[in-house]
Formats: sequence, structure tokens, C-alpha cells
Amino acid sequence: MTELNTTLFFVLNNFAGQSSVFDWVTVFFADYLAYIFVAVSIVSLVLWQAARAQKLRALFDAVIAVALSRGVFVESIRWFYPHPRPFASLSGVHQLLTETSSSFPSGHAAFFFALSAVSYHYNRKLGVTFFTLSVIMGLARIIAGVHYPLDILGGALLGVCIGFMSSIIVDKFPFKNVV
Repeated sequence: MTELNTTLFFVLNNFAGQSSVFDWVTVFFADYLAYIFVAVSIVSLVLWQAARAQKLRALFDAVIAVALSRGVFVESIRWFYPHPRPFASLSGVHQLLTETSSSFPSGHAAFFFALSAVSYHYNRKLGVTFFTLSVIMGLARIIAGVHYPLDILGGALLGVCIGFMSSIIVDKFPFKNVV
């Protein structure tokens, strides 16, 4: 599996360094898309035509999912299984970004796939859009040289599982009397 992971990494990473415009787009999707993603999530929640209790439920669900996936599970896994970034362990990597933490699992993937799963629970169309953006972000982070494909896959699976489990659990809480 390690050989396949490395081979897939280089297949994608070799797109970097070919064009300054492509590198700029890659860095945008790998790093700055996250800020737009969060802003769109907040605006979508504010503009959502739902009762205030439903909006609070969705917000609570999203906060729980991203905090657990990124803040608890990713950091716990990284503490027990420190894994170097591709640029730190391989030669010939086209590095477009610098990250200092462990690479497995991807914190970006865990965070944004959890947010996508929660969004999908409340609004399928928005959720599909968010899943698509999460995949693009994950691919861009591989091309940028900061993650292996399995880092992204691990973070994505973690985020999706925690996002959907969070939605199932939060659905059991009565939010009608909160506001």
C-alpha cells in the first residue's frame, strides 16, 4: 500500500511546477478555499429558510462534527501515529505549501468532509456541493506536496463518519425549547 500511495502522490504532485498559473490555482484550492468554504457555510445557514431551532440544531451539529473530527480524532491519531509530510520524507517533491504537523490523517479533509456530511444531512444539494469542494481541496493538497493520497482518504473517511454520526445523535436532542 505504501508504494501505491507514493506512486499516486507523485502522479498528482508532478502537475505542480509546470505552470505558475496552475500552481497559484492549486495553492488557492489547497489553502484559501477553506476560508471561502467556512464563509459560505455561515451565509448558507443564515439565509436558510428554516425555523430558528432548526438553524441552531444544524449549527450545533456542524460545530460538534468538526470539533470532534479535527480537534479530537485527528490530533489523537497524529499523537499516536506521527507520519511525516511527503516533502519531508521523499525527494523530488514539488512543494507549494509548508506545513509542520504530521500528515496523517489530513486535518483539512477531516474538517471539511465532516462539514459536508452535516450539510448533506440538512440540505442534499448544498452537501453535494460541499463534498465536491472537499474533494477538490484534498486533491489540491496532494498536488501542493503536503499530503499523501491516504492522508486525504483517511481524513475524508473520518470526517464523513463523524459528520453523519453527529447528525444522527443531534437529531435526538429536542431543540424546540432552546429559543
